[in-house]
Amino acid sequence: MTLRFGVIGTGAIGRDHIRRMTNTLSGGEIVAVTDVNQEAAKQAVGQFKLNAEIYPDDQSLVNAENVDAVLVTSWGPAHEQSVLAAIKAGKYVFCEKPLAATAAGCMNIVEAEIKHGKRLVQVGFMRRYDSGYVQLKEALDSNMIGEPLIIRCAHRNPSCAETYSTDMAVTDTLIHEIDVLHWLIDDDYKSVQAIFPKKTKRALDHLQDPQIFLIETERGVHIHAEVFVNCKYGYDIQCEIVGEEGIIKLPEVSSILIRKNAQLSKNILMDWKERFIDAYDKELQSFIDSIRETGEPSGPTAWDGYIAAVTADACVKAQKTGVREPIALKEKPDFYQDGSESKR
Repeated sequence: MTLRFGVIGTGAIGRDHIRRMTNTLSGGEIVAVTDVNQEAAKQAVGQFKLNAEIYPDDQSLVNAENVDAVLVTSWGPAHEQSVLAAIKAGKYVFCEKPLAATAAGCMNIVEAEIKHGKRLVQVGFMRRYDSGYVQLKEALDSNMIGEPLIIRCAHRNPSCAETYSTDMAVTDTLIHEIDVLHWLIDDDYKSVQAIFPKKTKRALDHLQDPQIFLIETERGVHIHAEVFVNCKYGYDIQCEIVGEEGIIKLPEVSSILIRKNAQLSKNILMDWKERFIDAYDKELQSFIDSIRETGEPSGPTAWDGYIAAVTADACVKAQKTGVREPIALKEKPDFYQDGSESKR
């Protein structure tokens, strides 16, 4: 069975998913596209030589009879409307983060999916499919280092756009750590404090950079998360987990070792798309395969999207108050008790 996809949003990430669906993955095909900019939708169809119909809006695409699943890659605040429409129509939906612009919006999606009675939604937290993070997860699940005690992680970009703001350090950047760390240690967050170190001279006036977030989990694990989006030297993702019996660390990206000019060196990536391209491929292939094999997606759930939204809200509040802010989640519904883990 080939899964027939409709794509809502044909910007950069939308076109990237169209490319991988068309040229790299198996078991799925693009049969419909839409974008608020209809010309962009037409260009995407032409660029990838798609045999796809262009729809005027998300609602008409979702309700098309030949669409089995929906890829939501539009502007973040529009996600909730499209995902709810897909659930109402009984269509599978892969939604890039954020699941919704607010925690309340995420809860609306959770409640709609529970009412439907079957898992339809997967959120695009691709790090769960990165080989390095998968190795960390396997080590923790096998109790290789005992109980986790401390986590140190960093999310560094060489530079950022002029429109990048202080709160985006949470909503666009730290959000990935928020999800993947929760998944790694299977422990809910309890509180967070934001700290602003000395500001780099490369940050524009409106942006505080770097930033540090001190997060505590319900079981007492302490997380030191650094966000530095003008580090200049490269795109660098780090994660070290200190356990009772040892330490594990996210492996460096594979690179040749260079001996030249009396120096020994390795190249560092500059582009996040190169760092996680394999993870993006794997997450969408998993979405297709799990639906074909079990009738439901197996990756990050709508509940995971809700957790990320609540935690991000607390982090943004902590940026403004400078004090430790509580992270208060609702009780996890039974509906998601067996669906919070990505099956790789």
